[in-house]
Amino acid sequence: MPETRGGLRVALLMAGSSLPVLAAVLLAPGLPDLQDRFGTVPGAGTLVPLILTVPALAVALLAPLAGVVIDRLGRKPLLVVATVLYAVFGTAPLWLDSLRAIVISRALLGVAEAVVITCCTTLIGDYWTGRVRDRYLALQAVCATVSATAFFVLGGTMGASGWRSPFQLYAVGLLLAPAMAVFLPARRPGAAADEEPAAGRRPSSTGRLLGISVLSVFGGLVFYTVPAETAYLVNGLGVQSSGIIGLVTAIASAASVTGSVIFASMVGRPERRLPVIFLLCGAGFVAIGLAHDFAVLILGTFLNCLGTGLLLPSLLTWAMSGLEYRNRGRGTGLWTASFFLGQFLGPLVLTFLESRTGGLAAAVGSLGLASAAVAVMLLPLLRRPRPAQQPGRP
Repeated sequence: MPETRGGLRVALLMAGSSLPVLAAVLLAPGLPDLQDRFGTVPGAGTLVPLILTVPALAVALLAPLAGVVIDRLGRKPLLVVATVLYAVFGTAPLWLDSLRAIVISRALLGVAEAVVITCCTTLIGDYWTGRVRDRYLALQAVCATVSATAFFVLGGTMGASGWRSPFQLYAVGLLLAPAMAVFLPARRPGAAADEEPAAGRRPSSTGRLLGISVLSVFGGLVFYTVPAETAYLVNGLGVQSSGIIGLVTAIASAASVTGSVIFASMVGRPERRLPVIFLLCGAGFVAIGLAHDFAVLILGTFLNCLGTGLLLPSLLTWAMSGLEYRNRGRGTGLWTASFFLGQFLGPLVLTFLESRTGGLAAAVGSLGLASAAVAVMLLPLLRRPRPAQQPGRP
């Protein structure tokens, strides 16, 4: 029975961690239909894209506050309430007819997401330590990557029957919330008081966590660039086939999952790998930027996404490694906000680079050079000692 409950606990936290991904990609295939539906509304050219992006902005702005609140009020109660609100705000466009009201509902969805993802990640840190914790954080990245591909395809399929149809999927929160309430154990401060000494880690300073968070803004930008721009990059080579675009997307997803799986089998400090990881991501970007045929584009996509599969859990485990129970929520919230801010800024940065370089491929190549520069700046991390990892608490 304990093993069954432990497996269910993991499944619920992974499902909860995937909910923000649903909001990020589900509606992407249906944006043209939304533009057609609300094209006559003043400001539609700005408001319709916000339907897709405003939840990420809300997470970026509010996750730190969510972290402070869950440290004070507890993880589990807020997770259950936020998951219910996720379903309420997520399904609201099913009956809303005003474009502005839909955008507002999406912003409120982002507020719920900020609490959900911060609670889920914090609870992973509460329930497990050492390498076991690292493996589950890597699994969280795998689930996010796989679900992103699945939700993108599902959103396109459901969108064929009308622009409102994909919003029905947000009702999944009503299924998850009761299960979370019943099967996720409460975590008292006293029950976690011995975590940090057992893991042999010292609490992180504010300056250290801020440094990781700033790096994670760039990491979020790097992580989401290829998934967000794949269709445009393929079209730039003169290929319009949706099947080809789907193939490249599947390859990118498989590479990212592979990177996360590799991370789960690695030992040692995650930050010591970051110079190589950013260099790998940058090499993929440069290959994409130089691609004049489909084969080179696929190679660049694979290299970049293999790197991003390693990047996400490396940044997250580095941030989590020095947090105590009493400040884990606010630390996780700050990191989450940073990564989602990178996701939100990605399209803006690429648009700026495209205006300066003359094309999307060249802009992506420039981002590769920036990744390489970051890798060089992180080289001092390689000189850090490699302490023995604790096996962790199952």
